[in-house]
Amino acid sequence: MKNPFLGTGVALVTPFNEDKTIDFKALVKLTEYQIDNGVNFLVVQGTTGESPVLSYDEKMAVLKCVMETNNGRLKIVYGVGGNDTLSVGETLKRLPAGVDGILSVSPYYNKPSQRGIVEHFKYVASCTDLPIILYNVPGRTGSNMTPETTLELAEVPNIVAVKEASGNMEQIMEIVMKRPEGFGVLSGDDAIVVPLISVGVDGVISVVANAFPKKFSTMITEALQGNFGVAKKLHYDLLPSTHQFFAEGNPGGVKISLNEQNLMKPILRPPLYPVSDRLEEQIRIETQRVLRS
Repeated sequence: MKNPFLGTGVALVTPFNEDKTIDFKALVKLTEYQIDNGVNFLVVQGTTGESPVLSYDEKMAVLKCVMETNNGRLKIVYGVGGNDTLSVGETLKRLPAGVDGILSVSPYYNKPSQRGIVEHFKYVASCTDLPIILYNVPGRTGSNMTPETTLELAEVPNIVAVKEASGNMEQIMEIVMKRPEGFGVLSGDDAIVVPLISVGVDGVISVVANAFPKKFSTMITEALQGNFGVAKKLHYDLLPSTHQFFAEGNPGGVKISLNEQNLMKPILRPPLYPVSDRLEEQIRIETQRVLRS
């Protein structure tokens, strides 16, 4: 199975009301904002969507809302991962029709061996016919998925790509160099996606694109077409916001920018906590600068 997820994927945030319930009106606005401004696919209920603090029913409601709003216009990737292999498999078996792919994080907290990670994903892949994007994010999981592990899993027919958020350029380049034909490599780090595309990466699953979908997706398109002069200019235009969005945790920063654009309230569910007043002011000022530039 060839990777169908290229270019700019956006890891959608989950908007909340003051009482911490899901703000579905804002979710519709956010989804339309992405579709209208050139992103290539939507990622629902990744970590940026605060998936650890949503119930199963809430996750399904978010997915249904995005699917109905999207109405088949873009591909939708749904996040299904965890550190209980059998439970992940059961969730996959219950997915509604209309999902185009799965993003599945390497098991966290348990700290399995590399062989344990391989067997986890082989079982997960056996529970669905959908294409699966592996997600390697050692800063969250506590363990790194090595290039050897990723390349072994790339031979599983419906494992089609990896979202690499290790930040290790040499590791990512090794995967790009040795991957089988049709296997995708996506950046999980907004700040380094342009240099990664220059060495063969196929795109990104982005946080920053929530706030600046047109500018960010243009940057990715230009880089993929080899127009690195244009891409570099956009990269440096967006870099201050990228740093700000992650300075005190994700998605607290990007929600401030989205609030500045009147797309949603900047509400988080605990244990996430709002960004400091100083950072909030900086994000609002920088958001206005980016929108004007």
